[in-house]
Amino acid sequence: MKLNKLFYIGILLGGSFITSCSDFFDTYPKDQLSPSTFWKTESDAQQAATACYNYWTDWRQQGAIIFYEDIMSDIAYNYTRTQNYAYVGNGTPSASHAVRYYDYTTVARCNLFLENIDNVPFSSEVVKKDLIAQVRTIRAWAYFRLCYWYGGVPLITTSMETAEEAQLPRNSESEVQQFVFSELDKAIADINDAPAERGRIAKGTALAIKMRANLYWGNYQDALTTARQIVALGQYELDPDFLGMFNIAGQGSKEIIYAEQHVKDTYSYSNVIRMFNNEDGGWASWVPTMNLVNMFEMSNGMMPEEEGSGYDPIHPYANRDPRLANTVVYPGQDWMGKNGKMRVINTVDATINGEKNYDYYLAADNASKTGLIFAKYAAPISQYSTALNNDNLCPIIFRYAEVLLTIAECDVELNQNLDEALDLIDQLRTRGGMIKVNRSKYDTQDKIRTLVRRERTIELAGEGFRRQDITRWKNENNQLVANDVMKDLYRMIGTIDYSQKDPSMRFVQTLPTEANKADRLIEPRTFSDYQRYLPIPQAEMDKNPKLTQTQGYD
Repeated sequence: MKLNKLFYIGILLGGSFITSCSDFFDTYPKDQLSPSTFWKTESDAQQAATACYNYWTDWRQQGAIIFYEDIMSDIAYNYTRTQNYAYVGNGTPSASHAVRYYDYTTVARCNLFLENIDNVPFSSEVVKKDLIAQVRTIRAWAYFRLCYWYGGVPLITTSMETAEEAQLPRNSESEVQQFVFSELDKAIADINDAPAERGRIAKGTALAIKMRANLYWGNYQDALTTARQIVALGQYELDPDFLGMFNIAGQGSKEIIYAEQHVKDTYSYSNVIRMFNNEDGGWASWVPTMNLVNMFEMSNGMMPEEEGSGYDPIHPYANRDPRLANTVVYPGQDWMGKNGKMRVINTVDATINGEKNYDYYLAADNASKTGLIFAKYAAPISQYSTALNNDNLCPIIFRYAEVLLTIAECDVELNQNLDEALDLIDQLRTRGGMIKVNRSKYDTQDKIRTLVRRERTIELAGEGFRRQDITRWKNENNQLVANDVMKDLYRMIGTIDYSQKDPSMRFVQTLPTEANKADRLIEPRTFSDYQRYLPIPQAEMDKNPKLTQTQGYD
């Protein structure tokens, strides 16, 4: 995809979306090209489709949603309240502190494309159908996200020439869901099996959206069928180098179904700075929590709290599932810093050799308050620009591991093929160096469900799945799992023993029973069932008097 054209074409198709709130749906600005001057050639159509791709996975965050969205769950945290995700995480979202997902920019661009595409002559009907299918898929994704986060939303499928025309009430949740699946089915029928060029949507991506939508909305049989269709394409496989696929050098991994594309200097990714800790000049905007660490088994396959597991609370990172070190950068690990020097990660001591420790969790606002950062995408830091804001990082939106986890979850929820579910989990575990599941221990549907949910969280941590999972999963009392896990957030405190050669033994924890609770507490957290959905930002409510606020936020 020719990403350098996106800014020009973005102005052509969406200049009005960028310049003014009052004319949000005025799609034919007087100072821009109009349908009478543009929709003439196949090249015009290709460029218009490219404009629909401009940050299509999320208009506001240029693909950073995969990092930000876990902040709204128990496994990640943000201190600075960036983009209001932290308010959802701690249970205090409101119309004035709302995550800004309520955005029709991408929808409007797709509507304009689909309205005008038949005016363009194509040399090949196959090419035309594929291009239309790509845009339908993008519009379906936009409505899938709007519907999951807000429930029923206005279903706008044609261009609106005035702001007044766009003042529409919500459609029902089921109506939007039906539209999403209808769009995807039309797209899947016509879309290419493989992308014409890197960055284009092909059948695997359209199927992945359909799979995820069915899973999130509880249609397990349809989710399973769709996941198997992705497997049947024969295009994807697990990457033996788990961390490698998240690096710039690993962007050709066969595990990746779709990644949002970025090109340094031209269409760069500017949020790398948010990944790293203070010592490396980062902002630590999305960081993992001890809740995530506690989900990892011991290397013997037992949970830390199980009798005989071998867990040592003084050295909580020792003898753990090896995948922990590939997911979380924890205190005591060796780390090659931005300055090109190796250091021991120390986020728990205020000073080191009498000098200020800039990684200490209270050293600055941009020091990780949990004492942790995510390992995915992080190492080596040398792959990124000096300022950590002009990079060709391509956030992975869909990858094959999600497909296998979906099959496993559907097998469990349908109470069928439980051995297959365990086999798939074993593939993910052994890929990361972990032993296979003890099948004498996980021998019932309920126990396997617990395992699959935990493995899904571990495998996809830091990729934006956890909030959606805990707001769709139910516990044994038929309540949302979020009620169980969205509790007060704590950190581990202690010191680093530099005499230890084993990185997993360097952190020496001050036991919670002996530590000051105020030192351990990061923030209080709550959850109420109405927070399954998000509040619509007050600015959007003000623009549309026919729009009702999400129930619970009135």
